[in-house]
Amino acid sequence: MITADVHRNLKLRIGVGFVRKFLDIMLAPLMVIHFSHLYGAATAGLLTLSIAVAVVGCTFVGGHMSDTLGRRPTLLVGETGSAAALVLLALANSPWWHSGTATFCCYLLSTSLFGIAVPANDAMMVDVSTQETRAQIYTINYWSINLAFLMGSLVGGFVYGRYFFYLLAGAAVLASVIALVTLVAISETAPRGHTAAAQDRGWLKTLLNGYTAALRDSVLARLILSALLIRSIEIQISYYIAVRLSDDFGRQQLLAVGGWRPTVDGVEMLGILRAANTLIVVCLALFAAWLFRRLSDRQRIFGGIGLFTAGYMVWGASNAPWLLLAAAVVLTIGEIMSVPIRQVLLADLVPAGDRSRYMAVYQINVQLGMIVGSLCVTIGVLIPAAGMSVLFGVFGAGAMLLYRSLFRVRDAQAAAEPVLVAQESAQP
Repeated sequence: MITADVHRNLKLRIGVGFVRKFLDIMLAPLMVIHFSHLYGAATAGLLTLSIAVAVVGCTFVGGHMSDTLGRRPTLLVGETGSAAALVLLALANSPWWHSGTATFCCYLLSTSLFGIAVPANDAMMVDVSTQETRAQIYTINYWSINLAFLMGSLVGGFVYGRYFFYLLAGAAVLASVIALVTLVAISETAPRGHTAAAQDRGWLKTLLNGYTAALRDSVLARLILSALLIRSIEIQISYYIAVRLSDDFGRQQLLAVGGWRPTVDGVEMLGILRAANTLIVVCLALFAAWLFRRLSDRQRIFGGIGLFTAGYMVWGASNAPWLLLAAAVVLTIGEIMSVPIRQVLLADLVPAGDRSRYMAVYQINVQLGMIVGSLCVTIGVLIPAAGMSVLFGVFGAGAMLLYRSLFRVRDAQAAAEPVLVAQESAQP
């Protein structure tokens, strides 16, 4: 659990992250359904695509703002603006006013404005954590996000319909609480002197120079590529694996207990696998430090990615229900092993002065992963399921090779740090 010596900002940001993820998971699929009812499925797809593009752009703007203006002002802009847009979104779907145009514009504004806050939030968590506490902090954050995913899915599914306005009003209240917490209780954590120097160089010039430097950084490129390879495996549960189970997994008996003989089809099996993954994370993630206490960071990342990849390879080819469930256990344990340490490695390798920009660029892996997922659906039509499983294995092996090189970079930086400190101390 979080110890007393952990910075207050970290405790608050983990809580805020839980609430925000809960809102995102609760609202996102419901808004797609709502747009589909208003404008049709094709238009709804274009609208959600435009929102995704806007969020990417705002994330880059937010990364620059966080490194030049500071973490706290950027969080306030993003979270206050997002809360205000959610209030308007609720009003646009209230008993007094209904507007499809206002609904889209307000949801676009809310999602985009919060995108501004994301790099500042990620950077702040690195600012006030230490190498000793980061694994613990990221483990708890990972657990809370999965719990929010579980709760958001359940609440959204049951409340949508006759209670849509009340759902949106509740979301507006929670978003307002997030903004109030940031205003009252969050302190600035950006490295001293950096933001003022950045502002002196000019806003646009600093933005372009900062992102140009980040994109040229080979270490960041490896971090993004390794995360993309992992993401390209993980996202298949919503793309290739979902399609394969729907098409190839015939209805099968799952249990035989007396007269109770439940059967499942491919779509139902997919739901069971998703639920199993989330429940195992919620139940075990907080015990990760104890479970894997004898393993080094290297062993946790390589072993975790290996288990994770092996589980997805089974998911990619098998139609045996209990083998699929066993693979769910294996890949989730691998996920719990590796995710916090991968985030720690990212935090250790990102330069302090450009932390938010690097975090913003790093997020590209999420959007690129969606593109890979879409391509894999097409590739899966051309090659057999066993071939797709091999492709997942190639992704996992590539990620491990990249992380091997990143550990060497971290080791070199750690070896050079005492020398730099000694040289600075020797200067008059």
